[in-house]
Amino acid sequence: MSRESLRINEQIHIREVRVTSATGEQLGIMPTREALRMAEEQHLDLVEVAPKAKPPVCRIMDFGKYRYEQQKREKEAKKKQKTISIKEVKLRPNIEQHDFDVKVKNAVRFVQEGNKVKVTIMFRGRELSHPELGREILDRVAATLGDTVSVERNAKLEGKNMTMILAPKAQKAKKPQVQAPAEDAE
Repeated sequence: MSRESLRINEQIHIREVRVTSATGEQLGIMPTREALRMAEEQHLDLVEVAPKAKPPVCRIMDFGKYRYEQQKREKEAKKKQKTISIKEVKLRPNIEQHDFDVKVKNAVRFVQEGNKVKVTIMFRGRELSHPELGREILDRVAATLGDTVSVERNAKLEGKNMTMILAPKAQKAKKPQVQAPAEDAE
């Protein structure tokens, strides 16, 4: 319930309301004027908490304190939210091994940070007539990243680009054991 929708004190225009005290005790159904008087005697506010009920439910409480605590809860919930963004790695169909390794290393870093990775193969000119080369490279990227990622969207040709989206696996991925294939060749 947003604080804009809460009506307090004189904003409540209903004749009778069900009232609960600051401690949560039911005080029963009474005229709004009497409920307002009771709230003023206790130096508190009368807040309409359930306007759709018959009769509407109002609570006697310190509205300023209630609003402050609500804002604090919202702020805390916002802190705990993890925002996942999509990072992009762009490759070409005739990429050399070292360049491939550097791009995969960046993708691994993005996945470890908890981000999704969009791997894009950019085709130019006649390269577009061989989309299987791009698909091979995308499959190689997915195989290199291995168990640390799951393929969220398979390779798909869109215009002159072929894209694939990889997402980190659900469990916390420890350092993936991705060794650059170039080191094996030495």
